[in-house]
Amino acid sequence: MTKYVNQHNADIDYDNYIKNLDRAFSIIPKVQDTGERFVVPEPKLFTEGKTTVFENFATISDKLNRESGHVLKFLLRELGTAGKMEGNRAVFNGRFGIGVVSAIIDGYVQEYILCSECGRPDTHLIKEDRILTLNCDACGAHRPVAKRMAGMIAKEEVLKEGETYDVIIAAVGRKGDGIAKKDKYTIYVPGVIKGDSVKIKIKKITGSIAFSELIEKKSSSQKKSV
Repeated sequence: MTKYVNQHNADIDYDNYIKNLDRAFSIIPKVQDTGERFVVPEPKLFTEGKTTVFENFATISDKLNRESGHVLKFLLRELGTAGKMEGNRAVFNGRFGIGVVSAIIDGYVQEYILCSECGRPDTHLIKEDRILTLNCDACGAHRPVAKRMAGMIAKEEVLKEGETYDVIIAAVGRKGDGIAKKDKYTIYVPGVIKGDSVKIKIKKITGSIAFSELIEKKSSSQKKSV
């Protein structure tokens, strides 16, 4: 047994210290990083009569590494419509543009893919005791996924087109627009960064997705970090 004396003249059992250190490292989750840059393909859409066909739906579901049924359910809920899968594509009732569908996919990525600690997409979903949890294979972090309530119609809409609201930017989407949350709505705001407190004007609402214009920056996260 090897012993050393530290600056406080206390004996240190070096051999046991090394063994305990090795034991501690052995229980730390191993980092599993694919090393691949995470880029979600652009949705390919076209209209057929009164429906919208999501042509590369299966390709995007595979890239997200999630069950296609789970991704489709999220899309339909956010669009506020009905739909189905036809082979490798999805079909929605109604006409929807690429901007709206891309924004909803960004919302799915933020909620069900990216780790809130390291920001990596190397995650998987686990359901235990009726609680859905997002577990990160890269850093070992985990967080519960909030269950959204669908089909609830309020007497007065939380957001209205043409109205102004104060919001805080919670994240930034893959196209650079800021993302804010208000009740069931995901709001996209141009020209901002994460942490900004801003006043916005709602330009368009589609389902639970809203697009806005920036009216005023009340405070910026950049100023706080200086």
